[in-house]
Amino acid sequence: MIDVLAYIRKVYSTNAFVNLTDQKIDAVTCGEAQLSIMIEKEKHTNLYGVIHGGVFGALADTAFGVACATLGVRVVTVAFTMNLIKNMHAGNRLIAKAKVVHHGRTTLVVKVTMFNEEGDNLAEVIGTMLNIGTFDEIPQKW
Repeated sequence: MIDVLAYIRKVYSTNAFVNLTDQKIDAVTCGEAQLSIMIEKEKHTNLYGVIHGGVFGALADTAFGVACATLGVRVVTVAFTMNLIKNMHAGNRLIAKAKVVHHGRTTLVVKVTMFNEEGDNLAEVIGTMLNIGTFDEIPQKW
């Protein structure tokens, strides 16, 4: 049996934007993924000293792709809707939990919940993904 977490980490290790923003793939299960970013003042905050909204969007977008990859599906983002609930300051970890809630033939829908280390709900994001192929090494169910 393939080590799906190790395989997905290897695939994403070549993603320049994921590396630039210090995104980490923490855990995966079939159809689900957890990612995080340690928020750095010099890199991830806006002029008010809290996380820039783009950081939420960037982490959610990667979490969509990783959750779909756990099903052996390569995707690109078609659209997403993000509701920011609460912000946070640098020095804390932003955590994203993604779950595939619809797996159709051509599209997948993924829900991402984002929170801090204390468990405060920070954002809810729904994304629609377009199926563009497969990761043949990853089974659809495991």
